[in-house]
Formats: sequence, C-alpha cells, structure tokens
Amino acid sequence: MREVAESAQVALGTLYRYFPSKVHLLVAVMLEQLRGLHEHIRRHPPTDAEPALRVADTLTRAFHALQREPLLAEAMVRALSFADRSVGAEVDQVSAATGQLILDAIGQSGPPSESQRAAVRVIEHTWHSALVAWLSGRASIAEVRADLHTAARLLTLP
Repeated sequence: MREVAESAQVALGTLYRYFPSKVHLLVAVMLEQLRGLHEHIRRHPPTDAEPALRVADTLTRAFHALQREPLLAEAMVRALSFADRSVGAEVDQVSAATGQLILDAIGQSGPPSESQRAAVRVIEHTWHSALVAWLSGRASIAEVRADLHTAARLLTLP
C-alpha cells in the first residue's frame, strides 16, 4: 500500500481512506480492468453469429488482457477469492460487471430469462475457476479456452 501511495503521490492515510486494505484496492483494480474491457468490446464487438461463440470470444479476450500482466492478474484473482464480507459490495460489482460483459456478448434486448441468468452465473464461475487454474499452473491456455467455450455453450441449452 505504501508503494501505491508513493506512486500515486498521495498520503498513505488518503489511500487507506478510499481503500481500507490491499484486497479492497485489488478488487477495485479488477473492476476498473473489467470496465475498460467492456468499453473496448463495445467499440470492437465480437462478430460471431452464435451468442455462445460471442461469449467465448469476449471471455477469451478478457483472459488475454489478464495474460499481459500475470502478476497483477494473480493478485486481483487472489483478492477476489479471499475477500471477506467487508469487500462484499465491491466483489458484487465485479460479478455484475462480468455478468454484464456476458449479457452484452449474448446481444439480447430486454432482461435475461431465469435460465439465462443461471447460465451466466455458471459461466462466471467457470471463468473465475479457469483463471485460478491457469494462474496456479494447473491449466494451459488451451484448456482455459476450451473450458470457456464449453461453459458458453450452456446458453444454447433449452
């Protein structure tokens, strides 16, 4: 936290006023990363005809964005994984942003059905789990991509 405060040229107390812990800070960074990705994808949307392929493409792009800074990605994923109730609202915002990425990739107008909401939650869980597996060296990039495509196909199930 001291290094972040120095880099931002703010007092350490000021940083702690906005981010009470490293977990709060890292979850906020993850949310900011997702918002930036969302903007990028709005400008350059996936072009696949099928919603499942658009979702897989969107999540694969998000994964590639995280690959560029694996240490930061690991820190953010750890923060999300170990966040306690004090960070609940921020974690919920990250989940909502991830869900919105998926819903936008689906391209549906109007609110999602209950089955779509359930599929989005499972896809979110798969996305998070795949990140953890990749970061811990238990999954290859190809396996992550395959898992994301498999999870995205849930959208086509009746």
